[in-house]
Amino acid sequence: MDTAPAAPVRPAPAKPEPDRRYLALRNFAISISVFNIFGYTLLGFEQPWLWPIFAVLTGYATELTFELIRARAKKEAPRFLGGGGRRVYEFLLPSHITALACNMLLYANDMFLPIAFAVIVGVTGKYVFQAPVYGRMRHYMNPSNFGITMALVCFGSWISIAPPYQFTENANTYFRIMIPIIIVTAGTVINALLTRKVPLIVGWLGGFAIQAFLRAWIWDVALFSALAVMTGVAFVLFTNYMITDPGTTPVKPMNQFMFGSGVAMAYGVLMLFNVVYTLFFAVVVVCGIRGIGWWIADMRKKSRATAKLTLDTPRSIA
Repeated sequence: MDTAPAAPVRPAPAKPEPDRRYLALRNFAISISVFNIFGYTLLGFEQPWLWPIFAVLTGYATELTFELIRARAKKEAPRFLGGGGRRVYEFLLPSHITALACNMLLYANDMFLPIAFAVIVGVTGKYVFQAPVYGRMRHYMNPSNFGITMALVCFGSWISIAPPYQFTENANTYFRIMIPIIIVTAGTVINALLTRKVPLIVGWLGGFAIQAFLRAWIWDVALFSALAVMTGVAFVLFTNYMITDPGTTPVKPMNQFMFGSGVAMAYGVLMLFNVVYTLFFAVVVVCGIRGIGWWIADMRKKSRATAKLTLDTPRSIA
């Protein structure tokens, strides 16, 4: 008896690869939110309790306002529309991170205005400081770092960086040791698996150690003091959550390494000139140089294209 041919077995559809950028932003936002909660309840953050909420609301309002302005100018639909609440949530993740970072790393006593200024400048910097990268405009200034730096420049006599002791003030000896270990572990997971910024961190840490040795060897700086910066919780936070911003750092491993070591060298040069808040200024300098480099590359590309078009255009013989 003939048997009917077996139906072809269709392979199961492959699962779409997860959006690494979204996962990185989501995990960054969760990490910094949890760290702020622990900071106010356990560690000893100095800022008023309501300021993180005010900062986040300021960041949301600024992001939505400037996105509406951008969409109107380009006659496009705002990027936070078309996907329901999930789309709005994803769109606001960067401003959430920027707002909490600015509030956590700045200390303004009882004045919220400088904090709001830092948040607004950090968010709007994404719309102002852009460069053509592979055919489309992208921002090149690290938002949180840029907002903090501009606040320190404009309100230097009013505010300062949050005191480093606030990260371990209320912790006992064991917990004080565990804080940087927890931060390093969480940051390493995010940067190794999602943002893939390990080469950048290696370049940054290696370059930082090298500039410390060079300053000690050539300019007689105390080597222990130059290297001791790397042992603080603030430095660990900066390494894992500030300098590795996915949107303003290179993608290729070698370029990442050069970016990280470039920030370290900029830090060393600024230290020779006694520039305060050196970590933040070093990142601004390198991000600015990178943005200028993108503009120069784009202008050279257009110039070569124009020259080629001119050579290829047939000329009429009089």
